[in-house]
Order: sequence, then C-alpha cells, then structure tokens
Amino acid sequence: MSPKYAKDMPQDFTNRIERVAIVGASGQIGQYITKALVDTGKHTITALTRQGSKNELPSGVKTILVDYNDEAALIAALKDQQFLIITLPVTAPPDTHSKIVKAAAKAGVKRIMPNLYSMDDSNEALVKETPLNASKEGILSDIEAAGCSWTYMICSLWYEYSLAMGPIWFGFDFANKKLTLYDEGTTKVNVTTWEQCGRAVAAFLSLNELPEDETDKGVTVETWTNKPLVISSFLISQKDMFESWKRDSGDRDEDWTIESEGSKERYQKGIEAMKGAQDPMSARMGAAMASFVRAFFPNGGGDYESTRGLDNGKLGLPKEDLDERTAVAKEMVEQEYAAKLFAKMAQGS
Repeated sequence: MSPKYAKDMPQDFTNRIERVAIVGASGQIGQYITKALVDTGKHTITALTRQGSKNELPSGVKTILVDYNDEAALIAALKDQQFLIITLPVTAPPDTHSKIVKAAAKAGVKRIMPNLYSMDDSNEALVKETPLNASKEGILSDIEAAGCSWTYMICSLWYEYSLAMGPIWFGFDFANKKLTLYDEGTTKVNVTTWEQCGRAVAAFLSLNELPEDETDKGVTVETWTNKPLVISSFLISQKDMFESWKRDSGDRDEDWTIESEGSKERYQKGIEAMKGAQDPMSARMGAAMASFVRAFFPNGGGDYESTRGLDNGKLGLPKEDLDERTAVAKEMVEQEYAAKLFAKMAQGS
C-alpha cells in the first residue's frame, strides 16, 4: 500500500488525533491512560462506561453510559471518534470486544487500540506456553475484517501490580516475608508501570497522524499502523526487585525466608493446578502461576528489549526510578490491594 501524506488529504483534514473514545476509562490500566491523555490537553475524551458503573473519571472527560449488547447505542456513542482505546477486565464476557469493534467500524472509527497489553509476541514459544496469553490473532483479525487499523501495546508484566499481588506472581509473600526465587532469581525481564503505559499512549496520540509529505521522516501515528508499540519501564530480576524493596522498607536479608525453585518445575505446578482446578478462580490462579514464571525462563523471551528494542525513545518516555515505583507497590500491599481485587473479581464486577 502506498504511503499516506497529509498534503494529499482533503482540505478539511486536521493532521492530529483530537477525538478519543475509551472503553474502561476507570479500569486498572484505563485510568492511567485516561489521566495521561487529559494531562496533554490535546484531546476530547469520551469514556464509554457500562450502565451501573459508579467509578469517577477525571474532570473534562465526557461519559456515555452504554450497554455493550446494544449495537445501536454503541454506534451512536462512537460516532465522529478518530481513535478508540479498549480496556476490559478479565470478567468481561468473551464476545464484548468483538461487539465493540464491529460497532466502532460502523460508527466510522478508523483506528483502534485493542485490549492487548502483551508479552513479546514475536517469541513463539513464550506465546504458546503462556496460559493467560490473549488470542491476539482473533482480536486483530476482527479489527481488520471490520476495515479498521490497530496498534496494541507490548509492555509485558505490570510492575507494581505484579509485585503487590502475592507469591504466585513475582514470588513475594509479604505477609510472611518469604521470597521464592525462580532458579537463582537473576533472570532479567522487562516490566512496565501503569503510568508508563499511560504516558506511551498519550505520547503516541500527540504525534501527527500522518507525515506531512515525502520529506517528513518523523514518527507519526501512521508509523505504528498495524504494528505494536513496544515499551518498558525496567529490565530487572527478582533479586533487583528485592534490593529495591529492602531500600524502601528497611528490611534486611535476615528478616526474610528466601528459597529457590526451578522455573520449569514451578511452571509445571501451575499447569497442573490449572488443569486440576475445581472452580474458575483456582484455574486462573494456576494459569497465573504458570504464566508469570514462564517469563522468567532463562533466555525465555522475558527480556525483549535486548532482542527487538524499545519505542521509549521515539515516544520521549522518561527513565523511571525503580525505588519510587517499588514504594507504590509497597503502599498497595499495605492497603491490601490483592485481597480487594480478588473480592471484586469474585463478585464478577
């Protein structure tokens, strides 16, 4: 397909993304994307919120209550939007994403950031062996079949969330001060903070939509048409995380029980727990154990910045302070974030 240039567009074409719709604007990652977009002051933001939601949104965000099963209402809500961002919880019905995409296409939305906040999907073994991996092919084919383009985000594991959630995730049992190292705990993996994800989306959507002409070599929204944004906050190991935790908390090695477990053995335990589970939540915990330890397999694809590079520089993303972000995770632990989230998931909300 021949390149598109702003100079060739109709006279009323404005070479920037001004109108952005977000599904899940108050969710785990959605709230950070929404805030970052608001902070730019460059966009009119419309949040599509399910009926009955009581979550608050930043000032200036237009809210439209929708029933995701009502296509006509979705089309009306998405009319005139230039870009759609979809973030959905794991409790969302499996066909919700497809319904939103089809409605967006009928409303004339051309560009979509789907509900993919992904690992390094260029590593086939990693993708195949990660139980919680979303079906990228199905999601993207839905978007392409609808005549829209996509840009999703490769950000791997969310740092503060994964650290605070408990031993199944990064091996930290804070209540009992017990750390399970995967192998020697020295395998480095890419992790990303929610705030960095938000900044990445805001920076991306603040670019020109198209190059001005053939001489314009700068990055634009078009640069990532049907390509992922590849970002990260840190390339770190479990031991790096523990050192950061100790600096923030004042804990010492002797305050903790530190054990090690082979990453492949732990992975197999997770798979067996998932397959033998008697209920959906137990199955998900087994899948989480297998999925998170899989990223820590030595040379297993958890470090993707060394193999494919990052888009951080192109987007002007800042270098973050590890101890500051670990302090955020510490606060989440103290506020019992994981227990509250599990309770919310059990309620299906």
